[in-house]
Amino acid sequence: MKTTVISFAVLLSILACSNSSSNNNQVENAISDSMIGNDTIFNFENEEIGKLPAGFSATATGNAKGINWSVVNEGDNKVVAQQANNSGSCYNLLVFDKQSYGNFKATVKIKAVSGEEDQGGGLVWRYIDKDNYYIARYNPLENNFRFYKVVSGNRKQLKSVDSEIKSGEWFTMTVEMNGNNISCSLNGNKMIETSDDTFNSAGQIGFWTKADAVTFFDDLDITKIE
Repeated sequence: MKTTVISFAVLLSILACSNSSSNNNQVENAISDSMIGNDTIFNFENEEIGKLPAGFSATATGNAKGINWSVVNEGDNKVVAQQANNSGSCYNLLVFDKQSYGNFKATVKIKAVSGEEDQGGGLVWRYIDKDNYYIARYNPLENNFRFYKVVSGNRKQLKSVDSEIKSGEWFTMTVEMNGNNISCSLNGNKMIETSDDTFNSAGQIGFWTKADAVTFFDDLDITKIE
């Protein structure tokens, strides 16, 4: 199946590319996200260390002392890390802002690295702006998996279930949104099923942590539901 690269920087590089091998290498090294059919896949392996991944924007809900999202090495693998030391009801956000999704299934790998006030994190979706979106997140300090909505910067819990994933362990989170129906899973186990009509139009998808939660994210896979 034909693969179309969705990073605008990559597209511009391809259009400007000459026949020289150096330019070809630059284009190849820039590719890390692609569309294959209805799937949007990010593995970050061709991204530059210390930079934001192509197509993503970093921001925060609430008062942030700093914003610090970047691609880092974890052994031989590249991942996206949130490393700002914020506090309180500050929500760190990294959003893929080149495309909006209405109905979809999104899967991502997450590892809680550290944090005294908070740990872990999760996915945001139907994101309108930094003050309006849905969240599913897991926090190993509290051993719970929760679904929230943020409206006008205020977070409201909608569902909560217990879980036993530890800090330092990679886990897989999956969110499926179809109409107003929402399901959220950890490591393939569906744990939250509910519905909500607050955000009923397409929005962006991204990563979320709270306060000082240093968290790694990898292998984001988004599939549109027709």
